[in-house]
This record gives sequence, C-alpha cells and structure tokens, in this order.
Amino acid sequence: MPSSASKSVLRYLVSIFVVAVFVFPIAWFALTSIKPISAVFNKDRVVVFDFKPTFDNYRVTVLGGEKENLVGGQSASMGTSGKGAYDGRGSIMSSLIIAVSSTFLATFLALLAAYALSRMKFWGSQGYLNWVLSQRFLPPVAIIIPLVFIFHDLGLRDTHLGIIIAHTLINIPIALLLLKSFFDDVPIEIDQAAMIDGATRFQCFYLVVLPMIRGGIAATAVLCFIFSWTEFILSLFLTNTIRTIPVKITTFVTSTGSEWGYISALGTAAIIPGFIFILLVQNHLVRGLTMGAIKD
Repeated sequence: MPSSASKSVLRYLVSIFVVAVFVFPIAWFALTSIKPISAVFNKDRVVVFDFKPTFDNYRVTVLGGEKENLVGGQSASMGTSGKGAYDGRGSIMSSLIIAVSSTFLATFLALLAAYALSRMKFWGSQGYLNWVLSQRFLPPVAIIIPLVFIFHDLGLRDTHLGIIIAHTLINIPIALLLLKSFFDDVPIEIDQAAMIDGATRFQCFYLVVLPMIRGGIAATAVLCFIFSWTEFILSLFLTNTIRTIPVKITTFVTSTGSEWGYISALGTAAIIPGFIFILLVQNHLVRGLTMGAIKD
C-alpha cells in the first residue's frame, strides 16, 4: 500500500512538473504584458513580481490608445512610429473574420469529402485521399511565390477573401483526414438501416451520421481555427494592407528596438478568442479527441 501511495504521489508530482513546463512561457508572457517598461528592460536584474502593474500596453494595442500618453516615460524613438502604429483592433478583427470563415469552409468541404471517401468506395479513392493529404507535406513557404502570382492574377491579393481561401486550402487536408477517421468509426450498417427505412443519402448523412460525430467535428474545427489564427507566412505575403495578429506583432520589432510590452499584450489578448472557442465546444471536444481510441 505505501508503495502504491508513493507511486501515486510521484505521478502527480511529475504531472504538475510537466504542466508547469508548458504553462510557464504563457504565464511569463502574460506577466510581461502588465509590466511597465522600466521592469521589462531592467538591465540589473530580472523583475518578476516586484513592480507596479499597468494595463497601458493593453490600452494601446487592444483599445487603440495613443502611445505618447503612456506612463513610464517610454521612448518615442523605440519601435515603430506614427498614429495608430500599435493599434491592434483591426488585426484582431481581420484575424477573427479570416479564422472563423476559413474554419467553416474547411470543415464544411471536408465533411462532404470525408463522408464520400468513407461510405462510397470507388476506384482510386485511397489514391485520391493520399493525394489530398500530400498537399500538406510541403510547408507553405515552399509554394508562396507561385501562390502570390496566382492570387495577384485572380485579383485576390490584398483581400480577406484571398487569405480565407488560402487558409481553407491548407486546412482541408488535415480536416479531411480527421473527419474520415470519425466517419469510419460509425458502422456503415447504420447508413444501410436508415436507407432501408426510406432515407435518402443526404438525409442519412445530415440526420443520422452527422449528429453521431459532433465531437469529431468540434475537434476538427478547433484545430482548423488554431491553424488559421496562428498562420503567418501566407498572411504576410498575400497582402500588404491586411495584417493578421501574427503579422501585426512583427511590426513591433524594428532595428531600433523591440516593444516587448506591446508584443506580449497583443499576444496574450490573441490567446483569448481561441480559448473562448474551445470553451464553446468543450462538451464535444473531449469525445471527439477520443473517438476511435477503443475498438469493440
């Protein structure tokens, strides 16, 4: 019994340590976002908690306040300049529009394709699936140059629609792979029974099978949203005027200095939408992540 109790305590201690390792960078990032500039750039020591918290970094980046009005005597020559240079409201809105739209499109298209590949066996179906998945093998930077020319010729460059399409295309392969595995976990006999009772193929898909994989859809949507929300290369090269949050943050790093207070404030604020999205689908998320883990 003591040995079992020791193992249990050791397991909990190891779990706490692993969680702390992963949480520490996020916690330090959030802590930096409320530090005054004197605490962020203290050359004598690392300031942890002995500072007066300030929300000026959030006021500037999230609420669009003016940098000149900040408390702490921040140098005007540091980082970027110009009115609204640190205003991240437009970037937050653009990121939300792009991430939500591309997540919806990728999940919707992948649902149709995954159901067809799971239920309708045809010649070359496995080869087609492998071809779709192969589109994710190359990193986006490998195709960015031809993609920029193609989008320019189609008039999609410097538009939200263009970035939404690009993010949808890079998310479809992983969404298709996940959703097909979820459809495969649903016995095909359920489809056959529904069709014997008079259901059409679409009714079978929409009314019978789809509700059974809601957890899988939630898990897929979360991954697509996170991939789009954090994507950098495509958002950087496909537009000069629309700046998503990852691109906006890079403008705070210049040859004259890095605005770590603003970087951490906007970065911390960027975590919140993803966290809220996960909370909204958490009832289905755990089941979706564990579907197919145990076979009967």
